[in-house]
Amino acid sequence: MDANHTELSAQTTDPVPATPAPADLPAFHFEELKRRASRYLNADQLALIRDAYLFGAEAHTGQTRRSGEPYITHPLQVAAVLADMHMDHETLIAAILHDVIEDTRESRANIAARFGEEVAYIVEGVSKLTQIEFESHAEAQASNFQKMVMAMSKDIRVILVKLADRLHNMRTLGALKPEKRRRIARETLEIYAPIAQRLGINQIRLELEELGFAALYPKRFRVLAEEVRRVRGNRKEIVQKLGNRLRRRLREEQLGARVLGREKHLYSIYKKMQEKTLEFADIHDVYAFRIVVDNVDKCYRALGVVHNVYKPVPGRFKDYIAIPKANGYQSLHTVLFGPYGVPIEVQIRTHEMDQVAESGIAAHWLYKTGENAARNAQKRARDWLRQVIEIQRQAGNSEEFLEHVKVDLFPDTVYVFTPKGDIMELPRGATPVDLAYAIHTDIGNTCVGCRINRRLALLPTSLETGQTVEIVTAPGARPNPSWLNFVVTAKARSHIRHYLKNLRNDEAEALGRRMLKRELDVLGQALDVLPDPLVESTLDTLKIETFADLLAEVGLGNRPAPLVARMLAHGHASEADATDTNAPREPALAGNRAPLLIKGTEGMVVSFPKCCYPIPGDSIIGLLTAGRGITVHRPNCPTFAEFRNQPERWVEVQWAEACEGDFPVELRIDVYNQRGVLATVAATISDFGANIEDVDLTELDDHYAYIAIVIAVHDRKHLADVIRALRQVPTVHRVSRKRG
Repeated sequence: MDANHTELSAQTTDPVPATPAPADLPAFHFEELKRRASRYLNADQLALIRDAYLFGAEAHTGQTRRSGEPYITHPLQVAAVLADMHMDHETLIAAILHDVIEDTRESRANIAARFGEEVAYIVEGVSKLTQIEFESHAEAQASNFQKMVMAMSKDIRVILVKLADRLHNMRTLGALKPEKRRRIARETLEIYAPIAQRLGINQIRLELEELGFAALYPKRFRVLAEEVRRVRGNRKEIVQKLGNRLRRRLREEQLGARVLGREKHLYSIYKKMQEKTLEFADIHDVYAFRIVVDNVDKCYRALGVVHNVYKPVPGRFKDYIAIPKANGYQSLHTVLFGPYGVPIEVQIRTHEMDQVAESGIAAHWLYKTGENAARNAQKRARDWLRQVIEIQRQAGNSEEFLEHVKVDLFPDTVYVFTPKGDIMELPRGATPVDLAYAIHTDIGNTCVGCRINRRLALLPTSLETGQTVEIVTAPGARPNPSWLNFVVTAKARSHIRHYLKNLRNDEAEALGRRMLKRELDVLGQALDVLPDPLVESTLDTLKIETFADLLAEVGLGNRPAPLVARMLAHGHASEADATDTNAPREPALAGNRAPLLIKGTEGMVVSFPKCCYPIPGDSIIGLLTAGRGITVHRPNCPTFAEFRNQPERWVEVQWAEACEGDFPVELRIDVYNQRGVLATVAATISDFGANIEDVDLTELDDHYAYIAIVIAVHDRKHLADVIRALRQVPTVHRVSRKRG
């Protein structure tokens, strides 16, 4: 959708009269489009494009852009951008009609009947969801982006039309209010420029970045542009001399290379200044050259030549020919120690690689499909889209999906090896868990450890290029919620969230079933033989679709179990009462119902907080919290004391006879301040089969210190054994348990 046209939705029924403009203005733009398209399309295809122009011009009659131009000029300019990329005639027709469904009375069916189903599909994919009311602009943006991604997964031309549309909008932002300019510019820099980069369309990406930078930070853009202009005079002469020397040496080696000097773009300079906290004077790699040769063999020979001309900077060589970037980009990168103490950045590639570097997936149309690099860019784009669609299936909503994709759009890549020698590409900062999910979802879900270069390593370890990483899995293992604190890939994050969300729902349903059964037993009813009419009536009253959903709501603490049980047993109580966890009712600890047994296997819907660290064998009480289920406390816990006046939130709980798992408990150990005391304490705890989860040593003076330590034990007996052993350690003065 045209960003300059976002306020024209009312024109569908009440078009704004066009302001006076030269009568031949749209015709002029069409002739320019025709001139560009005629370089590669035949007469029949050009005739269809003209039909689309007449159709679109009539549909947009009376509509104008903010600049006052007839609205049809915008889609014509979008089509012209795509004609420069040699896109097929269907794409150009879709570009001309891309706002017709959204902003005129014409329907998708009319477009399909007149120009074909493929054109209609692309137009529909680019159109915004104007018929839906959204609560916020962020939600609307996310939902429209999600719709577009789904469409482009079936036809990649959807995103090409959208990028061309956004490019022309950015070129004409001046007619909009400053606030709207900034919003569109930020969206461009956060979403559309990275997508162009991910798809390898460098020409569009660079222009989107420059225009977005100028619109979002106009003052910074002007200052930086002035600085670049100020130093350009001297640099131009230096670049010419360096280029001539490289050309001469390459010619001597009979490599027939094309050497192009280039300047870094303003946004690239700005990002580097920001990321590395540098002044403009410290940005040295503004000297850059591209060397284009005939084949891959000559790329490596040219690399040897330039390394003979100027010494290479250690650690600054990258071989993107052997290991292409995610978007299909291939090139050799090296940095040289140049004259005047200034580094020189050099990129070496073939003509085919150069074309793909500029056009990305568009090279599929621009240079036909016979070339390997163009096919490679297409394949990688489709691989990425498959990954994005997989993320979309796992996302809870459109905003979460957009968040995941934004993460995925900024990969600063590392390359690691599997034990079989396969190369895996991951964003910088990725961990073994990210790698596990990149290999396969099941491997990620059952990951329990890893080996990096054959040595055991922690799962939060950041991977580095060249490492060999082996993922250790175990049957029955499942994702850990703490992984969300360190994974960086969208795929890993979305799969972990999806798994935990489903797991939490299953656990909530199981807990809700136990809680309702307990309440119904008091009322003389059995959960499994409730009359269907009462169940249906309760679900209708509470506006809940299924009985399983109702059980989950009870387990999560969103619906009070006693009132839901009463509705199921007798049909009494209102929706408001059954929704209000603070609704008046008899205290849960009235003694007329059996305690809820805590087994330690309830998962995320029963939690044991750090305020008092309850363990099996302790007296306990449950506190119902909406959305979180039950938190288990000891009766003397200060947190529980805060809710003494809210008995409706209490749940009578009791440890089951056989609890499973380990439970954290905090000890304070007063020790004599001697060398090795912490190691001795840790070894004693380990000898008794307790794991140390957290430890902190505080020196009180030269003679005394205390250790605050959290250990995991099975129950009170296990804890008593550990404490008894610690008291026998000569350097330990006193051991006490945290009371809350």
